[in-house]
Amino acid sequence: MHIRTLGQGLEVSAVGLGCMGMSQSYGPNPGTRDDMIGVIRSAVELGVTLFDTAEVYGPYVNEELVGEALAPLREQVVIATKFGFDIEGGQGGLDSRPEQIRRVAEASLKRLRTDVIDLFYQHRVDPAVPIEDVAGVVGELVQEGKVKHFGLSEAGAQTIRRAHAVFPVTALQSEYSLWTRDPEAEVLPTLAELGIGLVPFSPLGKGFLTGTVDAGTVFAAGDVRATIPRFSEDNRAANLAIVEHVAALAQSKGATPGQIALAWLLAQQPWIAPIPGTRRAARIQENAGSTAVALSADELADLDALTQRLEVHGARYNAHHLGLVGR
Repeated sequence: MHIRTLGQGLEVSAVGLGCMGMSQSYGPNPGTRDDMIGVIRSAVELGVTLFDTAEVYGPYVNEELVGEALAPLREQVVIATKFGFDIEGGQGGLDSRPEQIRRVAEASLKRLRTDVIDLFYQHRVDPAVPIEDVAGVVGELVQEGKVKHFGLSEAGAQTIRRAHAVFPVTALQSEYSLWTRDPEAEVLPTLAELGIGLVPFSPLGKGFLTGTVDAGTVFAAGDVRATIPRFSEDNRAANLAIVEHVAALAQSKGATPGQIALAWLLAQQPWIAPIPGTRRAARIQENAGSTAVALSADELADLDALTQRLEVHGARYNAHHLGLVGR
């Protein structure tokens, strides 16, 4: 597994592991808790060092899972978690008040079975709390030895600049993939200028870019994709042309469509480290293999232009969640 450097010198595997789906969002987990612990540990054996979770996943149970799985391997890995939601209020609102950030940090440390959080993201920008206050309290947690690095998630370029001016931002986590190109106009140039890494989530388009989802797919109860406009039956049918193009290239190179999608992302910048999620060790091995897939300049240019030629149908979030991003 190749190693990449995010901001502030944080070294991580080129491909990390998003652990959210082991606890929520993609319907019932076919595996047991012990199965998922095995999957996480198998990722470490394959060279994965970046593991992503959040207090809100579950809530709480995903951090507990990740903490138990990685406790024996703690010195080999980078654990990222997040604050910013009012979980106890039960309404799914935002809360990034300094006192709340401190409460979350202490609780996350316990659930993760560690004495330090490697990367602590603000999960969504809270318009009620100045980002300068958020950066300030995370900076204090760093000085206290409870956190190593500060991150933002789905933040806009100006917010990133304001936060970074108070305390250095190590990484931005945002959705970025062949069919979700939103960060390219303003966010990527800002990250490049400030020396901040990008950790793309849903780099495989929530499974769509792997070719395992089509217009006839029936989502299980609790699968978040059933609520996303881009995954309506009509939009899936319209978007299949994108996957078919990627699959044709994959076949010509002896790779899988998912490996092509990840290889394209990895080729964009050396400070990009995607975190595809899965519940299967075989998928982790496949995703890790994307680091060995070389794309020519012509192939990269072709993939770059793909969603200009083939329109992406449907928004990546419903209206409520779109309102929480890009602030």
